[in-house]
Amino acid sequence: MKIPNQAQLLRIFIGENDRSNGRPLYEAIVLKAREMHLAGATVFRGAMGFGHSSRLHTSKILRLSEDLPLVIEIVDSEEKIAAFLPMLERIMASGLVTLEKVQVLQYGTDSE
Repeated sequence: MKIPNQAQLLRIFIGENDRSNGRPLYEAIVLKAREMHLAGATVFRGAMGFGHSSRLHTSKILRLSEDLPLVIEIVDSEEKIAAFLPMLERIMASGLVTLEKVQVLQYGTDSE
């Protein structure tokens, strides 16, 4: 698979407890991205954060939260990201989605 040098970064901010049809939302998003043959997706777990409710989510021992912030990043061509967005809109009840242009310097290895 090849990604154009000028691509897009889709960044999705959700909570660890967010669900889609009974499964973790982050899992549903990553599996759908894979099914749609996007170049890749990565889920990052945040140690601390807050969103539109201003409720603090933290991994500190004294304020243990089971709903830590998650960020999912997906990089691919503008066309493939655009095709993915309607599906994302259908399964997300809340969260923040951003999109930005990125320059891809390397993807994979020569042997792939």
